[in-house]
Amino acid sequence: MNLREWSEFEVEYGRKVLTSGLAGARSGRKAFLNGKPLTPYLEQIVRDASVPAAAGAFVGMLGGLSGGHHKSAKRALVFGCLGWAIGLGMGIAWQTRGLTACAANGAFKNIGRTRDEHWLEKHPIDYA
Repeated sequence: MNLREWSEFEVEYGRKVLTSGLAGARSGRKAFLNGKPLTPYLEQIVRDASVPAAAGAFVGMLGGLSGGHHKSAKRALVFGCLGWAIGLGMGIAWQTRGLTACAANGAFKNIGRTRDEHWLEKHPIDYA
């Protein structure tokens, strides 16, 4: 097998792994949501994450006001926005941990299956 054949084989294997991982993540998501649509779930998650976002904005604004800086109001606003973004991100990550775990579990199962099939292609077992 020359370099070109090997690279084509490996690229095809990478596509198979990616496709199987995405399919597994989709099946894990469907299992977690029990057939319900994703959009209302995410809307509720964002609403629930507003409390950590507000707390992050408050802490960020307090951090921006500390110290004797010349443009403290502007600095407080920037720090407040940064704290809001961090708080929102952390709130969403925390609220979606169950969905993320199910999707990752499904992806890893499918990827493992694809890796096993790839190994058997390269190392055929002869039972005769």
